[in-house]
Amino acid sequence: MKIINIALSVSLLMASCNTQSIENKSKSVNPLLGTWKLQTGVLIEKGDTTTTDYTKEVSFIKIINDTHFAFIQHDLAKGKGAKPVFSAGGGSYTFSDSTYTEHLEYCNERAWEDNKFSFTITVRGDTLVQKGVEKIEGTDVNRLNIETYVKVKK
Repeated sequence: MKIINIALSVSLLMASCNTQSIENKSKSVNPLLGTWKLQTGVLIEKGDTTTTDYTKEVSFIKIINDTHFAFIQHDLAKGKGAKPVFSAGGGSYTFSDSTYTEHLEYCNERAWEDNKFSFTITVRGDTLVQKGVEKIEGTDVNRLNIETYVKVKK
């Protein structure tokens, strides 16, 4: 009788492990999760196009987890060059199909806080492209922003 109870217990334990494994595999993996390093940014505003190479004078990363994102940017001269830069922000986001919407809750540029920005996202391999309009009521900000990121390896 003890052998039957032990065998039954082991069978139930193995079945629950297999079920959990199958459930975990069936959940879709969010391709946005991780740390992303911005390579280039293109801003199109009032007919003018500005392209920034984020691998030379400045560095910008975006970190995305299951529910939130954060970004950090700084100049590579550690604030001692001709164009010192530091910016940071973050908040919650939603992602469905290819639409990624950030709700910016924290930002050193306070006028940007409490705004939502929707982007179309394309992920191919370790490259993420984010494209969308950034518009902030009450300011001159109304532009198309196209950013290309590469995933940071562990």
